[in-house]
Amino acid sequence: MPGDLHNHTTYSDGSVPVARLPLMAARVGLDAMAISDHDTLRSVQYAYDHPVQDGVKLIPATELTGYDYERQHRVHLLAYWPDPESEALRRHCDIMRQRRNECCLQSARELEAIFPQFRTEQALEYARDSGVLYKSGIMQALRELGLADSIYGERYHELFGWNPRGRVLHSPEYIPVREVLATARAAGAVVVFAHPTVYKSMPLLRELVREGMVDGIEIDHPSNSPEDKAECAALCGQYHLIHTGGTDFHGANHKKVYPVGTCTTPDDQIARIEELARKRKK
Repeated sequence: MPGDLHNHTTYSDGSVPVARLPLMAARVGLDAMAISDHDTLRSVQYAYDHPVQDGVKLIPATELTGYDYERQHRVHLLAYWPDPESEALRRHCDIMRQRRNECCLQSARELEAIFPQFRTEQALEYARDSGVLYKSGIMQALRELGLADSIYGERYHELFGWNPRGRVLHSPEYIPVREVLATARAAGAVVVFAHPTVYKSMPLLRELVREGMVDGIEIDHPSNSPEDKAECAALCGQYHLIHTGGTDFHGANHKKVYPVGTCTTPDDQIARIEELARKRKK
């Protein structure tokens, strides 16, 4: 049976604790799952510590964030089977944790001045598992206070939107994408370019594929356009890249609800990831 190779928990900006996800996968007939929380080694270590849970094989993974400064957009890279002891990877995660916290704590302080009911401590309750305050945690606190009716609705765009810019938005300085790729490679990871449609990343993806910088492309994702899926499939065929699928599950912290198993990766592609990971660890 296939596996869902892109999921998030309370280790980053998901709403569901990590221990509950494998059973979700088992109940929809999946044999494998990757829990790929943002810029953290917690999901990686969990999978190494629990190689099989509820009959589901867990693949160590993290979703690393970079930035394409030429085109001014974020980039997400799924890194499978990285070495959790990699100094470069640990440094990346530490930097992103610090920068995210600084930005969201500043946003929270500004929100205290806007909404007298809001306190930063309430939002920090949602950062206990991750050690990082995310915008989704702030929005959960606002929703509890009756100051928002959803996580990613009108209130979110008023406060954290990009265009027009939100009232309290503070964005961390992201690491250049090629530096992040080098970090993933240094950690021995198998690197898959995530959801190219989300950040309109096809021009960058074409460059990286030609340069041999990525091992695969996430084709089956809820937000990928049919046109991008078709081109990505063609690129995978032309360059013999791994093609993956993942739901990008966030639980309740999502604009649209997609259950685990909505998008999946075939068995043969999971085997290719594992084979390449083994070669890089020799």
